[in-house]
Amino acid sequence: MTMPIPSPPALPFLGHITQIDKEIPQSSFDLLADQYGEIYKLNLITRESIIVSSYELQNELSNDKRFQKAVVGALEEVRNGMGDGLFTAYPGEENWGIAHRLLMPAFSTAKVRDMFDDMVDIASQMLTKWERFGPRHIIDPSEDFTRLAFDTITLCAMSHRLNTFYSASARFAHKYEHTHPFVQAMGDFLAECGRRANRPPLMNTFMRGSNAKYEQDMRTMNELVNKLIEDHKKHPGEKQDLLSIMLEGVDQKTGQRMSHESIRQNLLTFLIAGHETTSGLLTFSLYYLCKHPEAMRKLREEVDTVLGDAPISLAHVGQLKYTSAVLREALRLNPPATIRVVRALEDTTIGGGKYAVKKDAVLAMLTAKCQMDPSVWGEDAREFKPERMYGENFEKLPPNAWQPFGYGMRGCIGRPFAWQEAHIALASLIQKFEIAMHDPSYDLELKQTMTVKPKGFYVHAIPRDRAKSPIAFSPAASLRGTPREFGAEARHGSEIVDIEGEGESTAGSKQKLYIVYGSNTGTSQTFAQRIASDASSHGFRASLGTLDSIVEHVPTDGPLIAVTASFEGEPADNAAHFFEWIENLKGAEMEGVKYAVFGCGNRDWVRTYQKVPKAIDEILEARGGKRLQERGAGDAREAEFFEVFDEWEAQLWKTLAVAYNVSPSENKSASSGISLKTVDPGTSRAATLRQPDADLGRVVENRVLTSPNAPEKRHIEFLLPEPMTYRAGDYLAILPHNPARDVHRVISRFALSPEQQIVLSSDAPTSLPINKPISVFSILSGYVEISQPATTRDLRILSATESSETTKSALADLSASYADNVVARRLSILDILEDHPDLQLSFSTFLEMLPPMRVRQYSISSSPLHDPQQPSLTVSVVEAPALSGRKDAFLGVASTYLASLRPGDMVQLSVRAAAPAFHPPEDVHVPMIMFAAGSGLSPMRGFLQERAIQKKAGRDVAMSTLFFGCRSPMEDFLYSDSDLKEWEALGIVDVRPAFSRAPEQSSGCKYVQERAWHDRAAIRQAYDHQNAKFFTCGSGKMAQGVKKVLTDIIQEARSCSDEEAARLFERAIQGRYATDIFE
Repeated sequence: MTMPIPSPPALPFLGHITQIDKEIPQSSFDLLADQYGEIYKLNLITRESIIVSSYELQNELSNDKRFQKAVVGALEEVRNGMGDGLFTAYPGEENWGIAHRLLMPAFSTAKVRDMFDDMVDIASQMLTKWERFGPRHIIDPSEDFTRLAFDTITLCAMSHRLNTFYSASARFAHKYEHTHPFVQAMGDFLAECGRRANRPPLMNTFMRGSNAKYEQDMRTMNELVNKLIEDHKKHPGEKQDLLSIMLEGVDQKTGQRMSHESIRQNLLTFLIAGHETTSGLLTFSLYYLCKHPEAMRKLREEVDTVLGDAPISLAHVGQLKYTSAVLREALRLNPPATIRVVRALEDTTIGGGKYAVKKDAVLAMLTAKCQMDPSVWGEDAREFKPERMYGENFEKLPPNAWQPFGYGMRGCIGRPFAWQEAHIALASLIQKFEIAMHDPSYDLELKQTMTVKPKGFYVHAIPRDRAKSPIAFSPAASLRGTPREFGAEARHGSEIVDIEGEGESTAGSKQKLYIVYGSNTGTSQTFAQRIASDASSHGFRASLGTLDSIVEHVPTDGPLIAVTASFEGEPADNAAHFFEWIENLKGAEMEGVKYAVFGCGNRDWVRTYQKVPKAIDEILEARGGKRLQERGAGDAREAEFFEVFDEWEAQLWKTLAVAYNVSPSENKSASSGISLKTVDPGTSRAATLRQPDADLGRVVENRVLTSPNAPEKRHIEFLLPEPMTYRAGDYLAILPHNPARDVHRVISRFALSPEQQIVLSSDAPTSLPINKPISVFSILSGYVEISQPATTRDLRILSATESSETTKSALADLSASYADNVVARRLSILDILEDHPDLQLSFSTFLEMLPPMRVRQYSISSSPLHDPQQPSLTVSVVEAPALSGRKDAFLGVASTYLASLRPGDMVQLSVRAAAPAFHPPEDVHVPMIMFAAGSGLSPMRGFLQERAIQKKAGRDVAMSTLFFGCRSPMEDFLYSDSDLKEWEALGIVDVRPAFSRAPEQSSGCKYVQERAWHDRAAIRQAYDHQNAKFFTCGSGKMAQGVKKVLTDIIQEARSCSDEEAARLFERAIQGRYATDIFE
């Protein structure tokens, strides 16, 4: 008995075409696969297609006796330019057979080996360009890999040199690099083919402008092809290349030669297919290597072992086993050719008889989704792990599990060519360069024509034998204090300005000091920034960058200060490459390095507290470095967190002064490195762009979820800029503004006008905007944190400022009991200044004392299956009595900002990926056990929304359990009367609340951990018999309570000691428990 193939709701006449993204249609197909499962049906106006996304179905469709290649949709439009070439021919077309029989031997492994020297020649041109432009140059690898592949195919297949790297080098002198006209026309042509396929045929006839451009693009491509053919005829070479075979070869079966038209069409096929897919493969590979430092290290070790310092040779290629694994894994996750389409040769069934398929039905396989099927690749199928493609692991894969090059007779004829070319390019660039992402926070975005490639992915190529002290260009750092910010201008060819060049006249003779940090949330970066800002007054010339910026090149001509944190035992994103590298050192590589380390952490995570800072400190010493000062350790849980850093920094300057015989500047405690001048009396307001390359999202909805009696919580929806999207569980990073009330407090305290314009300059790295006019209101609103508690360093500066004896005595009292009088009361610098109006602190010094504005990360509370461009947040609005005792309430910076937004407002935001484990299980049959309190419900709502949409699409979804804590059912039981009610009725979740103010309505339980213990039998059942995954989101206190309950459940079941239960808990959660903790 067959079952119907599910299909999304359709519109009359238009079918499903409006549900397909015009720019990246692949993303729409993938989201529908997540929603409907392994198979669904679409009406795309001109055709009906069955879309499949599982290994089982892909394997079944890989049968030439039952299914054959179908040329439909965009591929059929491509025939307008490529006719019956190898890629676009209909089954049975005679010209395809002639061309295939003639050209197949030319792409044999033996013949491709003969092309090795030419491939190396072109690769060396690319490497020379990267080397010549230097490490500050921002490289678009997709563009350069396109040049590489384009030049390689023309030289190897047609004995013609296009020399695009030389022309690109010449044009670079004019600031912009230009794409070859053929490549530009090809990209536009392929994109238009996709659009034409998804329009009603009648509409295409009326689109005169698009049609004229379409025809012109085909003429541009054919001009080059015809030129290559004519040049080859006039000047035939000694080498029998592909074009020679096409011009002179005779098909043994038919006795026919290829016609001129067939030669032109197949030459065009090679130029397009021969470079478009290879450039995508290399770009994706480089992206994944940059995001996975362990894989990058293993690849570098293999290249160094196999190649050493020698140029790559043919004998080397076969030894590059891990290189092959990297390329295979990149092709698994992101095959450039995203869909393979077949047509049924007869009425049949697929899926073990589940689905009936009529003769001539069109079936499209989503290659990437099929290659990420958890039944083959496991729950970590979306993760980049080359080891699964290494050696016998690859050989043991089920048949047809990996199909990036297609299948059977219509599979890619040029696979050996692309494979050899990719090995040469990747191994050669890893041998020669360290690769660092221009934006270390970049997450993969796609652009699509007929194939997909990364969009907006930029890197720096740092020669591996470069001189030391590399932080000047710091490609992996978001540098502050540079004369121009990174942004659109930099992405189009401007160099990154040497941070050491800033203030050269005053700092040139000072001792160099290198400050590096590893930071995700901004705290370590803030501390590093503070050291850099103070350096000038202590006689040092500071450079600031990330830990990743010094991989393999730790400076020795000045002290190195590292400030970094651990995140669940792992390094920060911008320290991951450094940590991976330093952990695998063997000798005395750090000899000559003088260093000090300060670590940030939280003792709530006892097992991993200070793990990364401690390891870096110990390894630096073990590998020959000299520790200048004992490692500092700040515990964010404690009130003395900032005081500990201040004391460590104060000792650091004393240590450095002795070690380097440097004298501090006079009056450093009270003077400022910031100078200020007023350029406008305050009659106009300056527009400001703090981050010119930031993306702007639009507020769509902002509503209150709670009753007036409860602390306010809001549901806020945003429209993301294209092509930004997200996964359930990811974060939305928001760049907020300070509350206007607090900004006006500062303006009043310093007797300024909010519209007064100033220009800041600095002789040290700074996070403030320099050398441009900006209003006082703008700088206070968006650049600095006004409400942070004053630090002990701040108190020392205030104490050195001119004031009355009474004030000095009060400041001394604050310092004497800092934890109780300042941190516990959250007493800010502004609070102190308002309490003591006689303090004669300058506005410029005040600005320098304030930490830079941080982005705030909020867990997304929706699923992309609902809308991939419109995520929601569930936010607690912080407004509480001020601990300082002031009459005005304390306002949370980001939550107050978010609460003030109205539909239509624009917000600077970005999506940040969650930990790999913090996403719903790929297998919808796996239940989830979720623990959340308050706005910690946010990611859980996204998980459940995803499961609900999948359930409505007809999938068999497991029942999950949500333990949720709040005050009472009438005040703040979030979404209880809407989403949660609907989803319980749908049968996807069992909600078990804990009401702290109405425990009688929640089985006598006030808190989540109490309810979890009360219902422990259900938890044990889900773990032991249903393979459930566990998730916690909430405060550290709640998370610790849940951990204790889960440990107690184990202890009760096993009748063991506390120590044994703790050990068993750590073993039990491996791969099955993920947390998202906030303070």
